[in-house]
Formats: sequence, structure tokens, C-alpha cells
Amino acid sequence: MTRRSFFHIAAFAGLAASTRYLPFFSASPDLVAVRKSFFLMGTQLNLTLYSQDQDQAQAAVATTIARMQELEGKLSRHQQKSEIGILNRTGLLTQPSKDLQAVLELANSVNKKTAGAFDITILPLLSLYQDQGEQLLSQPERIRSLIRSMGHQGLHCSSHQIRLDNKSSEHAGITLDGIGKGYIVDQGVASLQNFGFHQVLVEAGGDLLVKGSKPQGIPWRIGIRKPRSEMPGSLLTVNGDNMAVATSGDYFQPFSPDLRYHHIINPKTGFSSPELASCTITAPNAALADALATGCMVLGKEDSMDMLAGMPACEGLFIDKNMNIYKTGGFAG
Repeated sequence: MTRRSFFHIAAFAGLAASTRYLPFFSASPDLVAVRKSFFLMGTQLNLTLYSQDQDQAQAAVATTIARMQELEGKLSRHQQKSEIGILNRTGLLTQPSKDLQAVLELANSVNKKTAGAFDITILPLLSLYQDQGEQLLSQPERIRSLIRSMGHQGLHCSSHQIRLDNKSSEHAGITLDGIGKGYIVDQGVASLQNFGFHQVLVEAGGDLLVKGSKPQGIPWRIGIRKPRSEMPGSLLTVNGDNMAVATSGDYFQPFSPDLRYHHIINPKTGFSSPELASCTITAPNAALADALATGCMVLGKEDSMDMLAGMPACEGLFIDKNMNIYKTGGFAG
């Protein structure tokens, strides 16, 4: 399962639960809508587009699904024959695809932007937590050893090859769980746009990108899951078009009953950051929103808001452990 496989940012477009094409229905005198849901990267992916041509829409959806499945076959660490699977198993990948190069370049950029808070080399430590859970906390020296050997300095990338240091030990491996799903969402939208569709929504386990508006110029209205069921107040929402939304939280894969320890780990300390329960980021594309949501969970509210202030079209909503809500000035909610 990926990092936020069921962090449902529920789109109020009425996403389908079927694995078949849903019947078209009239959204306006000129437009019909098609929706498709299918399983990808350990989560359900939902796709919505508006069209004047049913046959063209079906062809676009089929091609888009094939493109996204192709990308999963490159970026998923859970597939032994994927590019990431080969790299993690052997320590070397020759002739990496343009897609993998693009994802790694963005990952490196966000790593620098977040002062190391977003780090795809966290996999060895994450895997130990997933195997041992809270019991790993009794092995501080092992945690410190992993921290010393992790980091982007051990990941060497070029257009010809990608190489990992320390592959002979348990101390090397990368995960794209915090960015790959967002990239696949982006490429799904790009595929639909290549067919001429400009009113689309693609969502995968909490990473979402919308282009254009709904018919009659109505903006998309997206509900954000509360990190605690007992949290008071109405459902949190974000409204807009031509934007990506991604949420990270402490509640999907906890390693302790009190949610103090969970799958979002500070690469510098080896432990989960204690401040935030969830973080929602809006950004120009889903890959960036995905990575920033993880990085901001580690950074905390103040440092994240300072960072986002210098990033055009990037906004954030933060909920701390006491269920206090904070937003950047431009958050569209």
C-alpha cells in the first residue's frame, strides 16, 4: 500500500466506485460526462471528464489508463521488475526512463526546498518501522545507523544511469510513495488533455488534479478528510479549478495507538514529527503537492508556511494534534 492509499480527498463530482465505465449522462445541453474507477498503485484511482463525444471520451480514457499503468510499472517499489524495483534490488539502473528522471529531479528539488524534510532515501528506515512498528523505538542505535547512511548524497543520477551507494547493506533504497502517485495523476490528466479534454479530474488515494471547471463554469468542490472522526465543525473543503490537492496525515499507517509514531518520518531524527495530524497542499501539479504535503508534515506549521510563502501558487492547510486549523493566506477553502 502506498503512503496515503486511503487518504480520501473526496471530490464532490461524485466519483465512481465501479471498475467499469459508467453510463454517460447529460451534464449540460452540450456536454456528457464519463467516469472510470480502477485499482492502481495500491489504491483506487478515479477519473472524470466532460465531453461532447462519447466515443472519443472512451478512447481517451482507455489510452490514459494504459499510460498510468505503464508508469506504475516504472515507479512502483512493490514491483520487482519496475525501474525502482531493479534499482533497489541491484543498486544500479542503466538507461532510466524520462519519467523516472523527471520524478527524481523533482524529488531532489523538493528535498532542497524542505531542507531535507522530504527524502526518498528514507525507505530502509520506513521498512523497519513497517516490519517492527513501535518495537523499533527500543533500538535507537540502529535508527541512528540508518540515518547516518541515508540521504541524497548516496543517490547518483544521470541520464545514463542511477546508482545507489551502500547497496551491499540494508542501508540503501528509495521510495517514490510520496511523489510517484502524484506524478502518475499529472500524466493521466496530460493524456486526457492531449485528446482535447480540458474539464477533467483525476484522483488517486488523496492526490488529485483538476483542470478547467465543471460545466457552466462551476468550480470543483473538494472535501478534505478530518484527521480525527471526533473533530468538531463542518467538513473542510477547497474550491477551485486548474489546481492539484494532496493530503498527508498521521492516521493512515500509525506505528503506535496514539498516532505519535507513523509512516511520515523525519529523516534527521528517525522519528515522526510530533506537531501535525494532517497537512493539505494545493499546488500547480499533483507531484509537487504530493511531495510538499509529506515534507510539510515533517517541517511543521511555521517552517512550512514560511517556505510556501516563496512558492508561487502553493498553499497549505495544517491541522495540529489538538485539531487547531491553520491556513496560508491564499488557501482556497
